[in-house]
Amino acid sequence: MPNQQSIPFGGELLPTDGSAILIPGFLSPDASDAILQELLTTEPWESQSLHMYGKMVSEPRLSTWHAEPHVTYTYSGALRNPIPWTPTLLALREACEQQTAHTFNGLLVNQYRNGNDHLGWHADDELSNGPEPLIASLSFGAERRFDLRHRETNQIVSTQLPHGSLLVMSGLSQKCWLHRVAKEPHVTQARINLTFRHLVDVE
Repeated sequence: MPNQQSIPFGGELLPTDGSAILIPGFLSPDASDAILQELLTTEPWESQSLHMYGKMVSEPRLSTWHAEPHVTYTYSGALRNPIPWTPTLLALREACEQQTAHTFNGLLVNQYRNGNDHLGWHADDELSNGPEPLIASLSFGAERRFDLRHRETNQIVSTQLPHGSLLVMSGLSQKCWLHRVAKEPHVTQARINLTFRHLVDVE
């Protein structure tokens, strides 16, 4: 069994090789409730086909990609063309930029409709994310468990991602760690996750 550590109260999650800082209550409950309802009802949700394990599979969640007009994003064989920012998403981008002292030009929004929607072990290590990306991740709705696993030691760190929380991953976190949102069949409510990032030109 790998060494597993549970960190329930926020703060720095990673013991080494990068940073993942969880800030519970980054947004107030009322603001978080309003944002959740707006996103659920107004986002033009898409279901993507991804290239995984040598075959095309349906993405086990819904998603959208917001960015500047020229900023596309490709992951797991799926090319995402940008849709415009909304006033709410621009305000959230500004709040995350102020918190992290970092600028963002793209936003991947994921909807986990219930506990059967999930995200397998992976790292946000596409070349377009840059060598040591800083990614700001907001969570709304159902609380889900978030796992990180060290690539070499297999140490696992787990935490819960509360409604209105902010998780900031930076430094070597994408090179040295994988992360996932595992299936939790007992969860019946939706969760929406906003991951702000700064894509770079790789041409």
